[in-house]
Amino acid sequence: MTVLDPLKVVITTYPEAQTEEFELPNHPNKPEMGTRTVPFAREIYIERDDFMEIPPNKKYKRLAPGVEVRLRGAYLATCTDVIKDSDGNITELRCTHDPDSKGGSAPDGRKVKGTIHWVSAQHGVEAEVRLYDRLFTSENPAAEEGDFKEYLNPDSLKIITGIIEPGLANAKAGEKFQFERIGYFCADLDTSESKPVFNRTVGLREAASKQA
Repeated sequence: MTVLDPLKVVITTYPEAQTEEFELPNHPNKPEMGTRTVPFAREIYIERDDFMEIPPNKKYKRLAPGVEVRLRGAYLATCTDVIKDSDGNITELRCTHDPDSKGGSAPDGRKVKGTIHWVSAQHGVEAEVRLYDRLFTSENPAAEEGDFKEYLNPDSLKIITGIIEPGLANAKAGEKFQFERIGYFCADLDTSESKPVFNRTVGLREAASKQA
């Protein structure tokens, strides 16, 4: 699990000094790939676009005020407060959790539509993430009029700072991972425990279109 555009969430009903570890599968459909432990604490990060203050419709499956979601492999959580700065930008969310839903399932059998990934704010590690995209805005720039350089994609590379599971900090150059709900990544030759670096090889939408 990796968060590329972090939004802090404080689980107000979770003990401040407590931390615990959850065992998550390395692949949801391939148990032979084993499991890993992921730390959880009162403050976590989620993807900013996994929250919407005013959902567009009833089919919305992410976090919103008063909406309960599943934190992958951890607990069910409900957003209770939205914290904003003086300009009206959302800076933090406050949530409650169901302590009886450990592992992500409700003991009373209630259904929860949305599942989102997260990274512990206390244990997560900053990483340089290089988002590569198409070099040209045209599929065949040589067939276009004018200089081919006019069709260079200005967004062919974006370098951002993401928050990764602590276990990913030990990745060796060349190792490949799927960042949940984001895409496929490879540890760069520049990566190290003190400064993990990952390159996007295929975006999730691109992978889906290829499979189709």
